[in-house]
Order: sequence, then structure tokens, then C-alpha cells
Amino acid sequence: MPSGFSGGDTAFVLISAALVMLMTPGLAFFYGGMVRVKSTLNMLIMSFIALGIVTVLWVLYGYTLSFGPDSFHGLIGDFSMLGMRNIGMNQLSGTIPVFAFAAFQLMFAVITPALISGAIADRAKFSAWALFLTLWVTIVYFPVAHWVFMFDNGHGGWLGDRLHVLDFAGGTAVHLNAGMAGLALCLVLGKRIGFKRDPMRPHSLPLVMLGSGLLWFGWFGFNAGSALAANGLAGLAFMNTQIATGAAMIGWLAFEKIKHGSFTTLGAASGAVTGLVAITPACAFISPLGSIGLGLVCGALCAWAISLKYRFGFDDSLDVVGVHAVGGASGALLIGLLSTGHAGSNYAGLFYGGGFTQLGRQALGVAVVGVYSFVLAYIIGKVIDRTMGFRVSEDVEVAGIDMAEHAESAYDFSAVGAALSRALAPATVVAKDEATGTEAVAADAGTKVEA
Repeated sequence: MPSGFSGGDTAFVLISAALVMLMTPGLAFFYGGMVRVKSTLNMLIMSFIALGIVTVLWVLYGYTLSFGPDSFHGLIGDFSMLGMRNIGMNQLSGTIPVFAFAAFQLMFAVITPALISGAIADRAKFSAWALFLTLWVTIVYFPVAHWVFMFDNGHGGWLGDRLHVLDFAGGTAVHLNAGMAGLALCLVLGKRIGFKRDPMRPHSLPLVMLGSGLLWFGWFGFNAGSALAANGLAGLAFMNTQIATGAAMIGWLAFEKIKHGSFTTLGAASGAVTGLVAITPACAFISPLGSIGLGLVCGALCAWAISLKYRFGFDDSLDVVGVHAVGGASGALLIGLLSTGHAGSNYAGLFYGGGFTQLGRQALGVAVVGVYSFVLAYIIGKVIDRTMGFRVSEDVEVAGIDMAEHAESAYDFSAVGAALSRALAPATVVAKDEATGTEAVAADAGTKVEA
């Protein structure tokens, strides 16, 4: 191996990549449990398909556009690694092989569009969604990843490497990006039939809790792995991730209890995910005490933010906007207040003597990524809707999207129904006349059979 290679760092990053990959099935369970029974499979596969489509696109051109040498003022990478050519097996990125780094970043690219799908649950054509996913990661995610994550000594992405907008693991590039795209698609597709009238409660809270647990577990790879080395920075990111997530759950549940009078399992799961989202950009820049404050504030803030869809009339089915757009933006902005200036960055926030400079940078990053994603997602969604149609028919939506789009159902109730029918049916008695050998059938066990 070449000089500078670290087997420990490489193992750490590869394990982290596997953890991030697990987050996409975890998201599928989280979203799948939150929808009604008739949409369960559709919700699962809308997340799962990203593992296929984005992986292929990443190899063909996604990696080079995101992490290739800058080709135009920090906006996009060049085409030198199309098809992942010109990458040697032992070529390094820092202390790890380029292929290990590319695999880690691929998992970020996979889960980001999958996050969007929750905003349009119950009503999108699967083919239209697959096309949107393909176009959106190409036009939006790959360039934004270059802006935020590509570092080359001041010659990389214009937001992260040149303007010093801090985003350690994807609060802007992943969560705000996906959340604003989700808002755009809500407006393109319109409201679900029965929105604000019919009950649309989660059909399986155990699935929701399982999904949130898998997300929490995988998120340690997401955040700590972004250090790209098994070092103290990874340890700080890991610890802050746990702290903020726990605090956000408490903040969400406290708001829920005050507002609605109950502590719910859905609130606990949503609060945990909110904390994970909010700490993602900040996990390597703030202190553990700062993580508690960030978690409490963002947990309560996002719990309040999900009510905006009822106030403004957009149907964000699974609260992608309230959790990911608001959580990602608030976590990124709080860096401008809570960054210590002596952890993963030298740029201190307002509370640590850095003035408003870093807060202004963070606000610029949030505004640019949010507007770019919303506008492009809206245009892509509108074009698809006007050409092939993005939304299923009213009959399909009412009857259930699973059978119409996938010819399957998540749960087979036929056996249950047959067993129940047998249990409730009157018992049948066959009586035999011993003298003549003839049989008579009674309607139920209480009927007398005449010989």
C-alpha cells in the first residue's frame, strides 16, 4: 500500500458506509409504518429503489460530478472519472482508498432522495417517482454535494471550501435539500383525497419504532464516519449525535404533552429523527452541552413546524418538511451560534466570541441550497406531471396504491378472514341412523336430528 494508508481508518469508513446503507431500509420501515395499510409496499419500495438507481448513476457520473476536480468556479466536478475510471485500487483520499471514500459518499447520495418520498406518500406513480429520483439526484444532489462536501484547499466547492459554510455530515446537502424538494412535490401533486377530513393515522407504530431505531443506529456511521478517520473528531461526532437525539426526543415529547396532552410513541420516534437531522451538520463543531441545547430547541421547533401544513394547506404526508427541512436548516444555523471554534473548525459562533460572521455564512448556505432544491424540484416535478402524469388516479388512490402499482399487498388477510369465517359459522353435526344406515345433517349442534 502507498505511504499514508491507514488500515484502521479504512476499516472504520467501510463499516460506517455499511451503517449508512442500513439507514435506507430503516427509513423504508419508518415511512412504511406511518402510512395506511393500502400504501405500505409502495412506501417501502420508494425508499428501496434508490439503492438501485442511485448506485448505477453514482458509478456512471455521480461520483465525478460530486467529487471530481472542480471544473467551474466551485459549482461542479469535471468528467475525469466517468464510469469511475482513472481510479486505482490503491489510490488514496487522505488515509483511505478512494473506493472506500466513494462507497461512503454513495450511501449519502442514496438516502437523500429517499427522504423526499415521504412527502408524497399515498398518491404518486412509482414510474414517475423513479424518473424524478433519477433527474433530481443528477441536477440537484450531485452539484450540491460538490458545493458542500468537496474540499481541495480552497479550490473545491464554493460553499464549503471557499465560503466556509460549515456542514459536517449533510444538514444542508442532505436534509434541507431533501426537505425543500419534498415541499415542491407536495405542491405539484396536491393534497391526498380526504386530507384534513379522513383519519390518516399510521397503520403500524411498531414498524415506525423499528425504523427510527435502525436510523438512530445507522446515523453513527453517517456522522462519526464523516470524520473519515478513527480519531477524536469521530468520537466527538458520535457522542454529540447521541446527546442531541436524546434531547430532541425529550423536547418533542414535552411540546406534545403541553400541546396535545399525551406522550406518543410516534412523537418519540419523530423527535429522535429530528435530533439526528439537526445534529448532522453540527456534530463536529459544538460541545456536548451545546448538543443538549440544540436537541431540545430543534425537537420542540420541529414538533411545532409540522402543524404548518395545516395552516398553509400543503399536504406533506409524513412531515418531511417539518422534520428534514426545518431540522436541517435549524441545525445548520445553530452552528453560527454554538460552534466552539476549537473542534472540527476554527470558525467560532456568536456564543463563543465569533460574532455574526459564521451565522451569516450559515444563513447563506441554508438559503442557497433551500431555494435551489425547491425551484429545481418543482420544475422537474411539473414537467413529469405534464408529460406522463405524476399522480395515480382517484380510484387507485382510494382503493390502495399497492395493488395498482405493484400487484401485491403488504399483509395477506385472506387466511385470517377464512379462519374467522370458520370460527363464526354454525357447527355441523352428522347423525347416523344405526338401524337403516342413513345419515342426516343438522344445521348446528343445537338442532335435533330426526331418525
